[in-house]
Amino acid sequence: MDFKRFTGPQAGSQKYDLLTALALAGLNGSPGFQTSMLRLVAIVTARYNWRNDELTVGQREMARLWSVDERTVKREIKRLTKTEILLQLRPGVRGRVAAYRLNYAEVYRLSAPHWENVGPDFSARMEVQQPEPATTGEKVVRVDFGARAADVAAPTPGSGPWSRTLARLAQSDPGLHRSWFSGLVFDDFEQGLLLLKAPSAFAAQYVLTHHLRPLQGMAAQEFHGLRRIEITG
Repeated sequence: MDFKRFTGPQAGSQKYDLLTALALAGLNGSPGFQTSMLRLVAIVTARYNWRNDELTVGQREMARLWSVDERTVKREIKRLTKTEILLQLRPGVRGRVAAYRLNYAEVYRLSAPHWENVGPDFSARMEVQQPEPATTGEKVVRVDFGARAADVAAPTPGSGPWSRTLARLAQSDPGLHRSWFSGLVFDDFEQGLLLLKAPSAFAAQYVLTHHLRPLQGMAAQEFHGLRRIEITG
């Protein structure tokens, strides 16, 4: 995403959409993740520098805004950077305040399965605004507050080809499985055509456009003779 869009004529509505996406991601996470995202929404709303696309706020100021102590701020920032929702641009050293940037791609990824909960107009706008993944040149470890052991379960023999396909996808990429594949439902398999149903038309199109290759690769191991996959919303 080109952050300059947040300083143009449509900047106001686009900021509201982004804040809505942040809230959606939080509301559909664990209680701890909800708290983290509420704090992030508050600090972004109050202090994010949209022109420079960065957040440069001291820990003392964050603590005052969040009504917590500075130790809690340190833990919160660590959580948000480990999940890649915030990307650190510059560390806070020698009296200089650390700088962070919102990872728009991750915010959109986490919130996308729930866009339809807001409404079709919101989904349509967000689909158009799909960002490219952001990077800082540093390796970041992803930690999901809501991760469950079932998400990375190994394929279970005898549980049906689609259940085993989902298990393979969860084992291969738990994050991708949670966000996009777990909501897919088996419909039919006939003459090499696998029919699936998605929670929404947007989710169906997104999987077909961006994540078909891993889906087809895992499904082919369970559905012998698979030639094509169709997904409807």
